[in-house]
Amino acid sequence: MGLGKTLQTLAWLQMERYHPTVRGKPTLIVCPTSLVGNWAEETQRFTPQLRVLQIAGADRHAKFSEIPNADLIVTSYALIRRDAARYLEHQFGILVLDEAQHIKNRSTQNAITAKELRADHKLVLTGTPIENSVSDLWSIMDFLMPDYLGSHESFRRNVESAIAAGGPEAEAAQLRLRRKLQPFLLRRLKTEVAKDLPARIERVASCTLSADQKAVYKQLLESSRNKLSALVAKQGLQRSRMEVLKTLLRLRQACCHLDLLKLEGLAVEAPSAKMDLFFELLDEAMDGGHRVLVFSQFVTMLTILRKQFEQRQIPYCYLDGATQDRMQVVHQFNSDRNIPVFLISLKAGGTGLNLTGADMVIHYDPWWNPAVEDQATDRAHRIGQKRTVYSVKLITKGTVEEKVLELQRAKKAVINATLSSGESVLNSLTWDDIQGLLTL
Repeated sequence: MGLGKTLQTLAWLQMERYHPTVRGKPTLIVCPTSLVGNWAEETQRFTPQLRVLQIAGADRHAKFSEIPNADLIVTSYALIRRDAARYLEHQFGILVLDEAQHIKNRSTQNAITAKELRADHKLVLTGTPIENSVSDLWSIMDFLMPDYLGSHESFRRNVESAIAAGGPEAEAAQLRLRRKLQPFLLRRLKTEVAKDLPARIERVASCTLSADQKAVYKQLLESSRNKLSALVAKQGLQRSRMEVLKTLLRLRQACCHLDLLKLEGLAVEAPSAKMDLFFELLDEAMDGGHRVLVFSQFVTMLTILRKQFEQRQIPYCYLDGATQDRMQVVHQFNSDRNIPVFLISLKAGGTGLNLTGADMVIHYDPWWNPAVEDQATDRAHRIGQKRTVYSVKLITKGTVEEKVLELQRAKKAVINATLSSGESVLNSLTWDDIQGLLTL
């Protein structure tokens, strides 16, 4: 979120290295691949006394012998899975999971491996503790404090289902969960931490589908509706869920650009009204001296935009999951004001990076969870930013994208109700409240 989680953690690690339970044991930080270099750089910048060891890349196996001599080891979720056996040989003083939503699904290898690692103390950092449902919180807390929230089945039955049902039952479940979490949660809000941070102005920019898009979208919608109705009637919603998600994906792709659908023999004159709107907004932004981050979850969409930039001779930077030297690209954009645009895949660059060289963010396609988009916007709207940041969501009217916006509003209400912060909550705890912490 750009509120100094990395710096705060490094300061704490610097102090904790002298604690009797930690002294002599290295700290392990696990983070997304895109942030391994960032953690190493920030460590050298703010806590140069800490000996940092990056374990990444094809030559990483030669570095495992150096672990006992390092204060701080940084690796990625992708590599911790592959190298689990090597890390299980060590007892770490502190284990930190950055962007801890990567273990939100308890059955994934990320979550399983993280929970097997041995450490005296554990810390998780995340700006999006709830991405899909409150069960994300259960998995994160199961890493930190196993059994504190009970079994997953009881949590799903007593908390997740109650919240999903809505009404008074949901409010009571949210209150119980909030009381359980508050003693172990430090939620930092920009209004509290960075009071001098410039404003963030958000708006939605809408367009209607082109005639070509409307024809394809309508055909997809009608064929999918009939197919899904029959499928759900036959085998139920749960067993049909993958087909439902696939249908929603293709409808969203049609809203972005028809080329994303890869339909054979499709020849159209107007494949994307949204792309036309995008370049109108971009031209205005560049004329106004703004520098822009452009996020999309579709790498193919970013590829289409790259081709357009090259045809229009617009300088740009680019980052997706296949980008090798990510920090070099970040530094290039932040330091060269002649580059007005940075194209970024939401998954690869939506968290952790400092891109205060930009003061405008465009979300080309909306994502289901508003917290994920907020995290992406906060690449620019973070400590160090001196200008007002403008965030724009591109939406096609009368489509599934409008439904995504409605869902975002609903999810934001659940997130705020579950994670509402306040030091007064801790200060006013009674003995009954504390006993209540031990039950769910």
